[in-house]
Amino acid sequence: MSRLSEKYQNEVRPSLMDKFDYTSIMEAPKVEKIVVNMGVGDAVANTKNLDDAVEDLTKITGQKPVVTKAKKSIAAFRLRDGMPIGTKVTLRGQRMYEFLDKLVTISLPRVRDFRGVSQNSFDGRGNYTLGIKEQLIFPEIDFDEVNKVRGMDIVIVTSANTDEEGRELLRELGMPFRK
Repeated sequence: MSRLSEKYQNEVRPSLMDKFDYTSIMEAPKVEKIVVNMGVGDAVANTKNLDDAVEDLTKITGQKPVVTKAKKSIAAFRLRDGMPIGTKVTLRGQRMYEFLDKLVTISLPRVRDFRGVSQNSFDGRGNYTLGIKEQLIFPEIDFDEVNKVRGMDIVIVTSANTDEEGRELLRELGMPFRK
C-alpha cells in the first residue's frame, strides 16, 4: 500500500467526514483516477516525435500510454482524420496514488519560480486539471536524452460533488495550492 493511500484512509477521510458532516465513509470524496495527456502536434510532420512522447510518458507514469488519433481532418494544420497526434494514460489504484505522491512531493516543487498551483482549475464537479509546461520536472526524465520539451495535462478525477469538497480533498492529500 502506498504512503498516500494510507494517509487517505487514516487521516484524510476522517477529516473530511468531520468537516462536511458525512454519515458514512462511502460519502467521503476520493480520487478515482488520474488522466495524463500529452499532445504531440508535430507528430504530423515526424512520427518519431510521437514515439519519444510515448517513451517519456511511460517513464513518468510507469504504464504504457494509448496513442490518440485526430477525430476530424483540418487542412490548415495538414491533419487527416485518424492520424496519431497525442498520447494519454489513465492511472487508477496504487499507480494513481504513487503518481500523485510523486507529483506533489517531488515534481511540482522542481518547477522554476513555483508559488503553488491555481485553486481555480476545478470544473464545477470537484475534478482538477493541471497543465505542466515541460516534462523535465519529473525525476525519471534524463535532461540529456530529451529531444524536445513537451508539456502535458494532468486531470485528477474525484468523487466529490462540489469544488469545495474536491479542493479540500486535494489540499489534505498535499496539493500545494497558491495562497
